[in-house]
Amino acid sequence: MKNIPVISITGKSLAEAYETALIYLYGKGTRFKTQYDRPGDPLSIDCTMNLTILEPETDPMIHMAFPGGVEDLREYVLELEGLKDHLVKNMNDPEDKRPEYTYHGRLQNYGVWKELVDGESKEVGDFKVDQIKNVINKLAEQPFTRQAQMITWMPNVDFACDDPPSLQSLWYRILEDEDGTWWLNSNIRYRSNDAWNAGFLNMFGFIQFSKDVIAAGIAEKTGKAVKLGRMNWQADSYHIYGKDIRTAKERLFGRINDMAFEERTMNFNDPLIRKVYDNAEGEIIEKINKLGHQ
Repeated sequence: MKNIPVISITGKSLAEAYETALIYLYGKGTRFKTQYDRPGDPLSIDCTMNLTILEPETDPMIHMAFPGGVEDLREYVLELEGLKDHLVKNMNDPEDKRPEYTYHGRLQNYGVWKELVDGESKEVGDFKVDQIKNVINKLAEQPFTRQAQMITWMPNVDFACDDPPSLQSLWYRILEDEDGTWWLNSNIRYRSNDAWNAGFLNMFGFIQFSKDVIAAGIAEKTGKAVKLGRMNWQADSYHIYGKDIRTAKERLFGRINDMAFEERTMNFNDPLIRKVYDNAEGEIIEKINKLGHQ
């Protein structure tokens, strides 16, 4: 084989699109080595994925095969809102093993990073851009603009980064319907997306980020009703690592014929699920605050 497969799927809800994408990846993806393989690991399954969720806020949103819990979803959403921005490493400190960045940090404070300066952790860089604020302002002023884009990749840092950002860009544009409602459409691009361990978490998180940060910010500035239109998810490498293939078979691929779709998914707007999700916030914030003082 000389060509990496390009797979395109569309689903109404997040859970439907996520499951369909995994099934197509498993059946039509190619095999690849990765730099993270351990001796004896099977080859990964990989493709370039173009996934569209037509109604991102529609249930069922949560897929039971996602390797995590409702509390993990809440923590990731809080991370995308900036909760962990202070937990990044000083890039010139070889003893500092924390992550080099957060997505929120790159979006809100693009152009800077942390280094030790005279023994103190400080932001360094030639400029700093709040892309979130700029995108909200641009869309509020001109909803049909094609320029409402945010990026994460910083070439001066990321080519030498141990774990550079997988998320590359977010692009937004608004359509207005006959009732005057604004529909926020998005294209979100990843260079590398772990379809099994992280893909669902990423998609869920950016649905909430688009709704609670971008759409809400536009609505506040304009007084318009702003809802989520379709989300297009583009992954240059959408993959299941070889070490995870057996688990994926056990939890999803081997059970599809024996379980109804409704048994494999949950409604995010179920009152019990929302209660767990909302109540998790306090403990998560307390946990992250303790990490910041270690």
